[in-house]
Amino acid sequence: MAATTASALLPVFIALPLIVSAITALSPAKKVNDALSILIPLVNLAGGIWLYAYTAEHGPISHVLGKYQAGVGISLAADQFSAIMLVTTMIVAVTANWFAITAGETQARYYTPLTLVLITGVSGALLAADLFNFFVMIEVMLMPSYGLIAMTGTRHRLLSARTFVLVNLAASTLLVIGVGYLYGVCGAVNIAALRGAAAGNGPVTVAAGLVVIAIAAKAGVFPVHTWLPRTYPSTSAAVMGLFSGLHTKVAVYMLYRIWVVIFDMDARWNTIIIVFMVISMLIGGFAGLTESTMRRVLAYQMVNGMPFILIMLAFTQGGENARYALAAGLLYTLHHMITVGALVLNVGAIEETYGTGTLSKLPGIARRAPLPSAVFVAGALSLVGFPPFSGIFGKVTIVLAAAKPGDWRSWVVITAIIVASFGALLSMMRMWKMVFWGRPMQHYPHALNVQWKFLLPSLTLMLISLAMFVFAGQLWDATTGAADALLNVDAYSAAVLGADPVGVPDTASIQGGQR
Repeated sequence: MAATTASALLPVFIALPLIVSAITALSPAKKVNDALSILIPLVNLAGGIWLYAYTAEHGPISHVLGKYQAGVGISLAADQFSAIMLVTTMIVAVTANWFAITAGETQARYYTPLTLVLITGVSGALLAADLFNFFVMIEVMLMPSYGLIAMTGTRHRLLSARTFVLVNLAASTLLVIGVGYLYGVCGAVNIAALRGAAAGNGPVTVAAGLVVIAIAAKAGVFPVHTWLPRTYPSTSAAVMGLFSGLHTKVAVYMLYRIWVVIFDMDARWNTIIIVFMVISMLIGGFAGLTESTMRRVLAYQMVNGMPFILIMLAFTQGGENARYALAAGLLYTLHHMITVGALVLNVGAIEETYGTGTLSKLPGIARRAPLPSAVFVAGALSLVGFPPFSGIFGKVTIVLAAAKPGDWRSWVVITAIIVASFGALLSMMRMWKMVFWGRPMQHYPHALNVQWKFLLPSLTLMLISLAMFVFAGQLWDATTGAADALLNVDAYSAAVLGADPVGVPDTASIQGGQR
């Protein structure tokens, strides 16, 4: 397939779910809407697999909407890094929507169109080649999210939705201010055009720093993390599963891209990154010990997982070191998306059956529901980093990437990883003891058990986690290829900007503090 034909398909990833969302909003046929809520992310999933294979062979591709010249029009770009993220987000979207159908979530009139608009924003954010359009796609993600998180209209959900809206509006405001400041300083917001601009240039660093802080708030890392465990568990399990694999991981994608391209992996920020990420992983590891519901415990495991991913940015100096650290962070990202999604949907299956997620009200589930209990154990083992699931390789590669002889920061990071993992283990053991172990339930009929239809989505994700362990070599090759693509800024810039871009400032002038 010619490169121009392949690149012309990039807008389809955004247009298809957006168009179908409008159709489902008007259609009264629930079964058709349910089928489309599964089919559309499956199409984007298949497209993401094709995109990864194509860019692995031919390099990055880009498309400028409206046939404007590079640097002027709305640019979309894809490489192996964006493609592998697109594939994994769509896997989570398929299983979350599958669970929503079985749990009756799609009875709500606009559930399906809202999820499809969310998928539109996710796909667009992963393909956006400039920061302003990334901001636009983030807002496309957030608008349906406001509706999804408050779908039932209960008081508790509306209060959580208010927190979610306020935090994300504040972060979005900071994001657009940072993007505007970047344009004022550099005359461009195209990521490739800003190559290396924040390395050693004060005004550009401040502007890019505002963008990073805003995205970090959306990722839920310390010190702007408390909103996540307060809001995600308040919505339905299907929506929380959807958010867990999409919202925060889009933020991870862009933070990686900005760090490599715009900050040029500036080593002066390494200590700051390490300090904030170490604190964040320790909070996430142990804060779940104080929670009273299953999904709030899991929400803190989301807070715990993000710094494991982002701390790899502090170990990207040196050619092979950068490659290994980024591949390790990406591997852990994929594992975390699949594993947390499986745990959330598994807990959702239990909640659908027994009508509660409160730890103290659900003793002895292991005796009457061994399969959901086994899925929980598998997810917990994967999350903590035990075989035979994907978490073991994610944790090992991160530790190896952080191990630098003679660097005291390596010892701090590795110690924090071990301690935070121990905290996560304690949280999972506490949940096991209170929910799955203990004396048999007395206040539920013995025949009441978790149905297969509720369990299959989470079981599917755990089987994927198992496959990630079995085929770890192939997965590592894929993440290494994605890391290589991320580091190949020359190829990315050539694809996005073309041979003779218009309206793109000279990078050397930016770095020298001139326009």
